[in-house]
Amino acid sequence: MKLKFKHQAYQTHAVESVVDCFNGQPFSSGFKYGIDPGVTAATTQASLLDYSGFRNEELSKSVNVLDNIHKIQHHQNLPFSTALVEDKKTGCKVNLDVEMETGTGKTYCYIKTVFELNKRYGWSKFIIVVPSIAIREGVYKSLDITAEHFLEAYGKKVRFFIYNSKQLHNLESFSSDAGINVMVINVQAFNATGKDNRRIYEALDDFQSRRPIDVIAANRPILILDEPQKMEGTKTLESLKNFNPLMILRYSATHKTEYNKVHRLDALDAYNQKLVKKIAVRGISVKGLSGTNAYLYLGGVEISTSKPPIVRVELEIKQQSGIKRVLRKLAKGDNLFDLSGGLDQYQDFVVSDINANTHTLSFTNGVELVVGEVTGDVNETALRRIQIREAIKAHFEKEQELFHQNIKVLSLFFIDTVAKYKMYDETGEVAGEYAQLFEEEYNSQLNEILTLDDSPYNAYLRGIDAARTHQGYFSIDKKSKRLVDPITGKKSTETDDVDAYDLILKDKERLLSMDEPTRFIFSHSALREGWDNPNVFTICTLKHSDNSISRRQEVGRGMRLSVNQSGDRMDNPATVHDVNVLTVVTSESYTDFVTALQKDIGESLSARPRIADEKYFTGKVLKTAEGDFEVTPQLAKSIYRYLAKNDYTDDGDKITQTYHTARKAGLLADLPPDLAIHAEQVFQLIDSVFSDSQLPPIDDGRKAKINPLNANFDKQEFKELWNRINKKAAYTVNFETPELVKLCVLELDKALSVSPLQYTIKRGEQIADATYGAVKKGESFKVMETSTESNKYSAHSAVKYDLVGKLAEATQLTRQTIVSILQGIRLDIFSQYKTNPEDFIAQASRLINEQKATAIVEHLAYDSIAESYDMDIFTQEKPKMDFSKAGEKLNRHIYDYVFTDSKIERDFVTELDTCQEVVVYGKLPKGFFIPTPVGNYNPDWAISFKEGTVKHIYFIAETKGSMSSMELRAIEKAKIECARKFFIGLNEKITTDKVKYDVVDSYGKLMELVAS
Repeated sequence: MKLKFKHQAYQTHAVESVVDCFNGQPFSSGFKYGIDPGVTAATTQASLLDYSGFRNEELSKSVNVLDNIHKIQHHQNLPFSTALVEDKKTGCKVNLDVEMETGTGKTYCYIKTVFELNKRYGWSKFIIVVPSIAIREGVYKSLDITAEHFLEAYGKKVRFFIYNSKQLHNLESFSSDAGINVMVINVQAFNATGKDNRRIYEALDDFQSRRPIDVIAANRPILILDEPQKMEGTKTLESLKNFNPLMILRYSATHKTEYNKVHRLDALDAYNQKLVKKIAVRGISVKGLSGTNAYLYLGGVEISTSKPPIVRVELEIKQQSGIKRVLRKLAKGDNLFDLSGGLDQYQDFVVSDINANTHTLSFTNGVELVVGEVTGDVNETALRRIQIREAIKAHFEKEQELFHQNIKVLSLFFIDTVAKYKMYDETGEVAGEYAQLFEEEYNSQLNEILTLDDSPYNAYLRGIDAARTHQGYFSIDKKSKRLVDPITGKKSTETDDVDAYDLILKDKERLLSMDEPTRFIFSHSALREGWDNPNVFTICTLKHSDNSISRRQEVGRGMRLSVNQSGDRMDNPATVHDVNVLTVVTSESYTDFVTALQKDIGESLSARPRIADEKYFTGKVLKTAEGDFEVTPQLAKSIYRYLAKNDYTDDGDKITQTYHTARKAGLLADLPPDLAIHAEQVFQLIDSVFSDSQLPPIDDGRKAKINPLNANFDKQEFKELWNRINKKAAYTVNFETPELVKLCVLELDKALSVSPLQYTIKRGEQIADATYGAVKKGESFKVMETSTESNKYSAHSAVKYDLVGKLAEATQLTRQTIVSILQGIRLDIFSQYKTNPEDFIAQASRLINEQKATAIVEHLAYDSIAESYDMDIFTQEKPKMDFSKAGEKLNRHIYDYVFTDSKIERDFVTELDTCQEVVVYGKLPKGFFIPTPVGNYNPDWAISFKEGTVKHIYFIAETKGSMSSMELRAIEKAKIECARKFFIGLNEKITTDKVKYDVVDSYGKLMELVAS
């Protein structure tokens, strides 16, 4: 199985943020120089060789890097660099910071940046510096598996190698090769004191009496630092000076020292953009009960449509062989004293209530347990057994959900000593304590999962023996070939064991295959860094929590989005957080772990602004359909007043919970007219001010249960409706290029207006009584007058623009079509290009894309294909929900409960469920979609009315807060128009009782439409 890669907008954005810092740098295929040949005998063949090398061209003096950085920071609303921050320890003048959350493809981004820097400017010599062997091996693997992907995009491959002081011939090739060359090196290779580590600074006989560092430095390499916060020692930074870097690019999720930040994709961005997994936690809380030592563990609550809820409880039972702890399913009225065989500690423990919504179990003696709580004698072994059981249970639940989607599910256990997993005696290998516990619990859970039918999943499970489904990845002693605990440094919790990481990385793709029986992996907690397998869905740490590893680090190894058996990422925005949920099984309580994790995440967001005042909003950029729009002081004041008036900020100008609650429910107060035209962008700007309410929600892994279908699903009326809409279709778009050219020319002539470049002149004077404090704060001068001027003449710049190429790239049209459009527009319109080239390109691209989108929708046609959606789609997705967030049980919906996204939907459901005219209705599964040119579209509701009560008995509804097409986002609007065409085509093949489709904002609007 091979992982697949694709070009994604958020990664391209990160790449452009770096590459655009050097706009204006002329392209050069490298500066040719003579490589120092070293000391060679004059008569040897070596003296006849060509010692030409190609180093990176110097930065052109005409390039204003700081200006370019300011443009990037302004566009992204990042804090401005007051100057081009240099690194005095490394001596490097150009230092760029890129913040990217773990799991979002940081390594992929800097490899793509290497290609783009080479394509745009010709730079070809790069060194990736990493803090550990684990990361080094991972980077090398990434360079290897992305090679074909980048060859397809750029038509060339990178020559890459790991620096090895005993393989110095690679340095010769690094210098002499004119193509892209990447050297990967770990800090220990140049800042440690060992004999091999010192060789980089020594004149070596086997290297023609040259110092390796001198040969490297002659290339003026670009340094890429991966996890720079782990390489901030003075000695390390000063050592980097020896590389003579042209620039240093730093990539991390958690920068300690910042220079010039040009891109930010933090934990909050990554979650909100659905680029990483959602987190669920299964905690274990030890509860002391006064007056009793009864051992009880409440594992979960199970619900059914046909019988009352039951609970899974572990208790002690007296058996012939002694007292054992056994898992039992209990119902209301069960007496634990009887079930335990008469053990006194269970006197008066009779089940009085099981609440599936609050996940509680109550007994007649007043004792109450919440899912995840354990009481009585809880020793280390009991705690680890519960953790292993919960991890296996979480694994099976996820596997049942994803098996039909062809996704392999992996679970990862971290332990602190190998002997707990595998031991050695005179007979050889024997299973350790955790391996034995695992197999006992696995077989117990397997017996509950297996059914009598011959389903593919049952066959899959029966084909894997318990002993073959788990595997240990540890360090291996070279002499005895036995698994051993890895060696860590005095100040480190991680190891640099090459063999262990080689095994982990080598098996990365193999573990993703369904043909590989290993599904549960045991590894040492010191081997954390290498584990970033995308299909890890459960992480269980079988060790005591300590301060050496943050909760964020603990979950970091499982945050990448999963892949299926074809290697495709499961990143469909509609289902990404249904499929991609990482369950963490911890020995702490749910509350303690989540509190600590959210504290970690909150601290990582320290760079985010916390105060929503006029100063913050002024000058920020709103990214509108018409282009970037800067917030003026007047608009900033309007935003500030809006927030204060509606109690959306507190006395300290911090965003309140009131704002976030209203935003989520779609009930925000109306914006004033001057802000309403950019409503969504204004709210996005407000959202950029951080408050704790924005932290990603972390679910309780036990509370999520399958929401079962009820008898309404089997009603004939619902089947009739489903059979009308379940047809799959393909679309075609037929429009002539001349027609599109004509439309674009008309629109550009009418609407293209380029903003002239503006500059602001400020006149100020030093204040009369300037104090030392005022001077230090930069307040010793007072602005007396400000004026803004426009440059309406041609902008002369060292930057050369490929106008046709840029427009073709932005619009996905051919260069020939773009040329035809530009030739057709009026001369005075085209002449605006000279005034402000960048704004001309942005505005023209937008207007052409709008005409293109209009033409696509107008000329769109749907054709039915032979395939259709099966009703199994409702059961295959197995939606799991937290029932403590559910409303009242419903009467007419196909599920007992429905989970809505907004107050509009909740009100809609409430009225729909009590409507006498409605027979049955259902929220359509996310797997049901209509393909459109702007992405797949998933309608909200399918509703079947009583025949004779309304004109349209079959209705597909889309619920929106606003009915105005002006207020719907352009993409949503396009999808809705495409859906209208889809249902028109569908109805042409239906003779009676056609399906009505429309957008509604309330139950009243729905009834108005079905009656008309």
